[in-house]
Amino acid sequence: MEKRKDDEQTYLDSIFEKYLRARKIFKNKEVLRHSYTPKELPHRREQIEALAHILVPVLRGETPSNVFVYGKTGTGKTVTVKFVTEELKRISRKYNIPVDVIYLNCEIVDTQYRVLANIVNHFKHESGFEVPLVGWPTDEVYAKLKQIIDAKERFVIIVLDEIDKLIKKSGDDILYSLTRINTELINAKVSIVGISNDLKFKEYLDPRVLSSLSEEEVVFPPYDANQLRDILMQRAQEAFYPDVLDEAVVPLCAALAAREHGDARRALDLLRVSGEIAEREGASKVTERHVWKAQEKIEQDTMEEVIKTLPLHSKILLYAIVLLDENGELPANTGDVYAVYKELCDYMDIEPLTQRRVSDLINELDMLGIINAKVVSKGRYGRTKEIRLNVTPYKIKNIYRFDYSLQPLLTVNIAKQRRLF
Repeated sequence: MEKRKDDEQTYLDSIFEKYLRARKIFKNKEVLRHSYTPKELPHRREQIEALAHILVPVLRGETPSNVFVYGKTGTGKTVTVKFVTEELKRISRKYNIPVDVIYLNCEIVDTQYRVLANIVNHFKHESGFEVPLVGWPTDEVYAKLKQIIDAKERFVIIVLDEIDKLIKKSGDDILYSLTRINTELINAKVSIVGISNDLKFKEYLDPRVLSSLSEEEVVFPPYDANQLRDILMQRAQEAFYPDVLDEAVVPLCAALAAREHGDARRALDLLRVSGEIAEREGASKVTERHVWKAQEKIEQDTMEEVIKTLPLHSKILLYAIVLLDENGELPANTGDVYAVYKELCDYMDIEPLTQRRVSDLINELDMLGIINAKVVSKGRYGRTKEIRLNVTPYKIKNIYRFDYSLQPLLTVNIAKQRRLF
């Protein structure tokens, strides 16, 4: 018994020692994370200068305009805003001007209450006061926020990243309050920086909010392959040890990400995951083969995450398409899919949505790339939608196995289900 324990310990030691002895690939992997703010931002000088021009009134003791930053995912919006606001804080110390920058990700801080509470709690080190993240009346939190911010002369810049998600979920009351707060303050001045992937974001806003914004806009265009290559080369010098990257790796990562709408986040993920795969294999170099494996892994992980976060009815609808696929019934039309979806809702004891709403869900699944819903002409019989599955049924079932609410679907017998059609 004792010998078995010793053998097991020796085996475990050897595992870790094997990885310790392997050649190191990464010098500083954090450089390739989305959250990292580099000392230089290639190909964003125009946007940096635009933001600096809007925020420079702070250094003259004047209130800057609110600013809204637009652009697709991975165009450098967040990192540029963080870079400019950090520089502003650094310069403001030189001129003895107090500046606080509060960064909130509205995908996480997604209600009016949470936004206000997080702003108040940013100052807890000086006020000695903290608002609970639930439980208070919103008006009371807002009153506390004004009191704490206005305790002394200062400039407060509130960055609301992914602001469109907050507005779509909770409405625009929070934006109305924050854009008018300066009329209620004596000592402090507040400015809003909103960041959005949605270029049509302002269409969701009430006219009274739009009129109180008086904002400036900075638009971030997508990167091209050459620009992405420059960004990756800059990060790679800090992230990897010398001579571990094959010369084709960075151009390939840049080209693949440029194909995905010039997404720098995607390019950084590809480079990082390529290095992780090479390190796991004990390879001495990161090669093109590792990049292709990284591309496949990222696509799988992304699709899995998308499916996991679908609303319940979309998941049931997707499973109806899985059953049709397993029974050789694809491509199917909307009516066929709806019939199976309705039966599955009955089986789950859930009220089904209308066929029109399910048709909208089919379009959403199509936009996400989970299915393909193509409109085809049937001549004198009109037009119909042909639905195909883009993900293997096995992968979808495997995801559902870990979702307690969906496990009953996996017990539906396919042969029995076939009789539903």
